[in-house]
Amino acid sequence: MSLERVNRLLTRSEGVQLEFKQAATAVPGNLFETVCAMLNREGGDVLLGVKDDGTIAGVVATRVQAMLAEIASLSNNPQKLNPPHMLQPVSYLVGGHNIIHVPVPVSSQVHHSANVVYDRGHEGDYRITGAAQIAEIHNRKRSHYTEGQVYAHLRLGQFVPHLFAKARNLISSHNPDHPWLAVDNEQMMRLAGLYRTDATTGQEGYTLAAALLFGTDELIHSIVPHYKTDALLRVNDLQRYDDRADVRTNLIEAYEQLMAFVAKHLPDKFYLQGSQRRSLRTLIFREVVANTLVHREYTNAYPAKLVIGPDNVTVENANNPHGNGPIDVNAFSSYPKNPTIARFFIQLGRVEELGSGVMNIHRLINEYTGNQVRPQFIEGVVFRTVIPVPAEGDTANDTVNDTANDTVNGGANAGTGESDTINGGADTVNDGSDTINELTDTINGGANAGTGGSDTINGGAKSENGGAKGQIAEAIVVQLIPLQTKKVIDNLSQLILLVDGQPGLRLPDYVKLTGWKLRTAERYLGILAKANIVEFKGESTKTGGYFLNENISSQLERPQS
Repeated sequence: MSLERVNRLLTRSEGVQLEFKQAATAVPGNLFETVCAMLNREGGDVLLGVKDDGTIAGVVATRVQAMLAEIASLSNNPQKLNPPHMLQPVSYLVGGHNIIHVPVPVSSQVHHSANVVYDRGHEGDYRITGAAQIAEIHNRKRSHYTEGQVYAHLRLGQFVPHLFAKARNLISSHNPDHPWLAVDNEQMMRLAGLYRTDATTGQEGYTLAAALLFGTDELIHSIVPHYKTDALLRVNDLQRYDDRADVRTNLIEAYEQLMAFVAKHLPDKFYLQGSQRRSLRTLIFREVVANTLVHREYTNAYPAKLVIGPDNVTVENANNPHGNGPIDVNAFSSYPKNPTIARFFIQLGRVEELGSGVMNIHRLINEYTGNQVRPQFIEGVVFRTVIPVPAEGDTANDTVNDTANDTVNGGANAGTGESDTINGGADTVNDGSDTINELTDTINGGANAGTGGSDTINGGAKSENGGAKGQIAEAIVVQLIPLQTKKVIDNLSQLILLVDGQPGLRLPDYVKLTGWKLRTAERYLGILAKANIVEFKGESTKTGGYFLNENISSQLERPQS
């Protein structure tokens, strides 16, 4: 949540979804009663260091970090909160005072704190002791949150083993001290709320959410046979499609496949976030893709769709609505449709915080498109998202390779063999494999896979960038800098041939030769340097110049038979 959103909360009065608590030096003793009550009702926000009337009292600065750690630790302790629900408190400096924000999502399970069930009302938290009242909460959640449906015959061995390793890598890169990293697979599933007891039926077992996150394709489709996400490119052929991805796998890898489809067909721009340059395309569409996976009603047979059109990306998914019509970004409250799946995506680092996605997209979209068209989020039985995209050519010169700094995997450990690319599979330049030699074998083997046609590189077919050598340059780009648009591939190939033909030139020389803007030429050279295709030699930018990597040069010069 942004500081701006916290400031808006401070202007409101306490209610069902908002609680203020004074906490100068210690976590309030009744904090987890409130957390439990909010989990059982509609979720909400707790602000520590704030008086009941909204006046900021503050948290002592030297106590902030210890209190953040204590809240996170206690939320994973079943003696304090059962089932555990991992909280992620954040501290902010407001008006010279430290406060701690504890976001609490609604849960698909019924929680208790110190063996007492709590519910939330306008007057605060209250104990639920009657069996009928507790059963009412169970029934309400059971009918609304279908992700929690228990499948008693599911066994741990029916889940995909490598997904547990992938999940741990993602969690570790996001939070190296995460408590789930210290337990085995079965314990992790229990802590994540993916194994539970249905209090109404007495059945115990893994849930629909567990199957969707970790199940084999066969298992998933035996439970929800209609499940799929249809990704379509409709730019030229508006009646059918120009390209299609039929995604029917587990949610962890479905996210990667959908992000790869987006990266394949949409341009990108650099964005300065702090001192780091980030991919705007990734920052925006990670939210879009995660939202359609996290908030979908999976028992509804309506197929989810992601359609890339000439002017926008439209996403539709079945929904269990909390309202109807367009969402006002300045006044909406986030209601996760699948709280357990949403929480798991947060731990993976693929969702920042519930409700943050809509805010982040609104904040970044004009930077990405270069115009003032705003995104639309329309609540209904089918949730519809419309994201404007740059017009053709608007950002072609700013397109960059996103996979080096902003991988979807967010830190998969190369030592485990996990890939650091969006599709989770391609080898990187520095992973120890002899990518360049493999590339040469492919090129000399004949088929030009980049065009899908029958012309071969060795057959002498001409390309836009200069015959067989141009085709080799293009193949190098496709292999070492994947998931780029055709225009970017052509421009990078052109630049490789220029460096090959006139080695030692400097940045201004390439600006003159290509007609590109200085920033564009600089970025393209940076992409090639990052992929170890070119290198800068010299003591300064005024005396040095760009040269091809020796191995790349040898591939371009290799005689064709």
